[in-house]
Amino acid sequence: MGYIIAIGAYLLLLMIYGMVIAHKKVKTADDMVTGGHRIPFIVLVGTLLATWCGGGGITGSASVVYTGGPWVGLITFAAPPIGIILLYFIAGKVRKSNKVTVPEIMEARYGKAASIISALCVMLAYVGVLATQLKAAADILVLLCSSSGVEISHGVALAICTIIIAVITVGGGLVSVAYSDAVSALLMVGGFFAAIPILMAAASAQGATLPPEKMTITGGMSGWELLGYFLPSLALMLGDQNMLQRFASAKDSDEAKKSNIGMFIGEILVIISIVLIVTQAAKLYPTLETPSNVIFQVAVDYLPLVFGALVMCACMAFIVTTADSYLLSSATNLTNDIYVKYIRRDATDRQKMLVLRLTIVVFSVIAVALTLYFPTVLALQMTAYTMYGAAITPAILFALFSKRVTPAAGLAGILVGGAATIIWTLMGTPGGVQCAIVAVPASVVAILIVSAVTKGSAQRSLEALYQEN
Repeated sequence: MGYIIAIGAYLLLLMIYGMVIAHKKVKTADDMVTGGHRIPFIVLVGTLLATWCGGGGITGSASVVYTGGPWVGLITFAAPPIGIILLYFIAGKVRKSNKVTVPEIMEARYGKAASIISALCVMLAYVGVLATQLKAAADILVLLCSSSGVEISHGVALAICTIIIAVITVGGGLVSVAYSDAVSALLMVGGFFAAIPILMAAASAQGATLPPEKMTITGGMSGWELLGYFLPSLALMLGDQNMLQRFASAKDSDEAKKSNIGMFIGEILVIISIVLIVTQAAKLYPTLETPSNVIFQVAVDYLPLVFGALVMCACMAFIVTTADSYLLSSATNLTNDIYVKYIRRDATDRQKMLVLRLTIVVFSVIAVALTLYFPTVLALQMTAYTMYGAAITPAILFALFSKRVTPAAGLAGILVGGAATIIWTLMGTPGGVQCAIVAVPASVVAILIVSAVTKGSAQRSLEALYQEN
């Protein structure tokens, strides 16, 4: 019961804190979407870190570490730091362009058709990522209730977590999300590192060790499997609209670049803590029926109540902050890139905020439905990451850095990447080859070929991206 009280208190305080901040700082739709381009540096670092480190990392990715061992964990977790390094060169360009969403960048380089299609792809992918967070949050609640002798169905737990996350997001948008993210990021790092020495001592006292196969570099996995886990995370990180949206909230391009450095340091700390915790858990649980719950299980079984509650609150912090970020981002796409541009061009600020908040509620319901289709967090995580990484990331990188890419090529990359993701997933990943290995290269090849074929056509210049503000 102590765990339930701790997490309940944390979520209540998080909601109150977000509401207070929102009441003070949210006056317009722009405040809700970008924080008025005035998010402080330390808060920006915290929200970048907390946004990326979500339920997928502590459930889906944690299950990969549990199954393959620490070396496999470090290989698969290497994608985000590499992506963050590359993001350093992207951050300044995004802030300089003053574009808030991916479809805005797409329209500046590729035209309206690319803007609309990319908006649909982003919404589809982000609602999928949101679903992974909701599923992970419900898993925590069910486990904690069960350990306290209280039976609760997964459906009820899912409904409770969805309502809480939607309320936080509806309350104040990016402002409430960013400031609560900063608090959660501190809780994440502190809580996980506090648990590591306790779990190491428990494993040592029992003489528990890892099986030999989990100490190898590949953990018994093939190179294709490892690449299949590595590539989706890297592709998502490089073009993630959440990252771009937060860079746009910085006061200038230099501040955006500095926040990226802070995020890199924080991400390294998070990776180390997750790998160490799951490694100790793998020693203590040679076999586990649900590997995605490994961090939650070891916290409840082996940590003192105070430290266990801290870790569980840290886990919930991972999930809530990422969920509300992806929820807000997808709702922003529908509001800014569909409603305002093509349905109600003269929409007032009040109307924009109303549509944004209603969309948040609708997308929350759709995400719940998605959790019923995918059996595991990992399967849902990889599909959502690949949809974004294949349909959006190649096109967005060409838009920011290439002078020769044509509108037809950008549109082709979006369509081919999205279609390849859907078709390969529906085919059941033939030969065990993960979808990203096929879909991401297909998108890049489509952009290169179509650019070469249509190079004589009229195209929007790279400079136009920064002039059309």
